[in-house]
Amino acid sequence: MPSVYLYIPNIIGYFRIIINFIAFAVCYSNKALFAVLYFFSFVLDGVDGWFARKFNQASTFGAVLDMVTDRVSTACLLALLSQFYRPGLVFLILLGLDITSHWFQMYSSFLSGKTSHKDVKHTGNWLLKLYYGYRPFMAFCCVSCEVLYIILFLFADEKSTSLLSACKGLLNQSPIIILVFISTLVGWAVKQVTNVIQMKTAADACVVYDLKRSK
Repeated sequence: MPSVYLYIPNIIGYFRIIINFIAFAVCYSNKALFAVLYFFSFVLDGVDGWFARKFNQASTFGAVLDMVTDRVSTACLLALLSQFYRPGLVFLILLGLDITSHWFQMYSSFLSGKTSHKDVKHTGNWLLKLYYGYRPFMAFCCVSCEVLYIILFLFADEKSTSLLSACKGLLNQSPIIILVFISTLVGWAVKQVTNVIQMKTAADACVVYDLKRSK
């Protein structure tokens, strides 16, 4: 039996890390190349999941590697955007929400004995169930979020500009760009709401675990 480290999905995960290193190395000198590489790495996130299911190579290591790669790459992009736009704090708050929400979810799943942080069958919130239970919906939200950040990066000036002004400027672009911008904005908003709900639900699960342990 091959080592878990050599599972096909995990090898794809290593490749994603290399691509991200290259992408951020050229992010200032070649924005277009950065956007292509970053998005390609994001697409591979779905590809490795397909291989994991196809060849029955899902693993705890792979799930953690996948989540860490996702969170770090998004965090780095948000950190970049915080330097290009005012107020930069908006992107740092989004960064904190993204990491905190997923960390709470991963840890609460571990405490509950679940094999995956995507197992929310016993969660009472319908949006969280829809997000993790219906792949096309989750894909739409995730793709929208990343594409929105890429758009903002590509349209960023060298000087720090107002985020509101930049959004107004995007609404003055071609109809296709406007459509993509509005669509991704909707998906982004839903994902942020889901992150907040996930964080609160997972925090509640941790508190319940503490109460049970103290009895």
